[in-house]
Amino acid sequence: MRALRHIRAFLLGAALVTVLAGAARAAQPAVWLERMNRAVTHLDYEGTFAHWQGGRVQMLRIIHRIKDGVVSERLESLDGSGRELIRTGTRLTCYLPGQHEVLVEHVPPDSSLLARLPVYDRHIARFYTIRAGPRMRVDRHDTRLITVMPRDRYRYGYRLWIDHAGMPLKIQLWSLRHGRHVVEQIVFATLTIDPHIPNSAFTPHLSTAGLRWLRNRAAPPSSGGLGWNASWLPPGFHLATHAVQVMPGAPGPVDHLVYTDGLASVSVFIERHAEPRATHPVMEAVRMGASYVFSTIIDGHQVTAVGQAPARTVRLIAASVRAVPAAAAAPTP
Repeated sequence: MRALRHIRAFLLGAALVTVLAGAARAAQPAVWLERMNRAVTHLDYEGTFAHWQGGRVQMLRIIHRIKDGVVSERLESLDGSGRELIRTGTRLTCYLPGQHEVLVEHVPPDSSLLARLPVYDRHIARFYTIRAGPRMRVDRHDTRLITVMPRDRYRYGYRLWIDHAGMPLKIQLWSLRHGRHVVEQIVFATLTIDPHIPNSAFTPHLSTAGLRWLRNRAAPPSSGGLGWNASWLPPGFHLATHAVQVMPGAPGPVDHLVYTDGLASVSVFIERHAEPRATHPVMEAVRMGASYVFSTIIDGHQVTAVGQAPARTVRLIAASVRAVPAAAAAPTP
């Protein structure tokens, strides 16, 4: 009997080790995604990378620093155009010399100018298959491949090559339409972590003399008691924010809705059309790199949706937008 108890204890221990090992393997992709998001938002780094989309490749430089709890970022094009994006905290200033404009707007505190990257949680695990792949070399660096693939065709997937510090040295955005194919790719050419980054690194290189300054700012809700909402959303999507803004060039306040599943997102802008009774056929989505833009007129308002999501997702969300009582348009928690 004593021997039998030892055998049972041994088998139970072996089974427990197997279960724990399986749990560790299952948690591994989450650990790598958490490490990546912390590195991108909390490390000080400077690097150059190639950005490929739509058959075009451009070289960009990014500088990221966090000092006294304030995030500073700079993203600049190296193609000679002079385009720069400089962020301090939640304030983002876009220098666009080709358009002779400087646009100032606000961004979420946890955002990044590098890319929108997947964050692991139970919610997105319902709509994406997340797996850890093999260790691979990227430009002489050891990385771990992590795949985040959608369970349907309403969203894009990711392949991420993450190094030991958590930095994604290579990022691919994948579409499942007509089989799997890459729609956008980022590959770092150089990357230095924890460099000494002076304040001067976040000063614009170009002169702003003669440039027109444009600012997006919040506006009070309309007094009509009506808001806007989409009557159709892909599984897992919800209304995250609903704001009213005064935007440069718009004839009046613009409703701005953001729908997301926690990873993919679609922004919808609604403004009163100059001719309230105007109608025109629904426009097909126009591709801009990995994003799609879709525009139509609904109830005398111009509805424009922009999203880094498949064309069908952007089109269906925009076409389903309707005026609703303001209380029904409030974001869901």
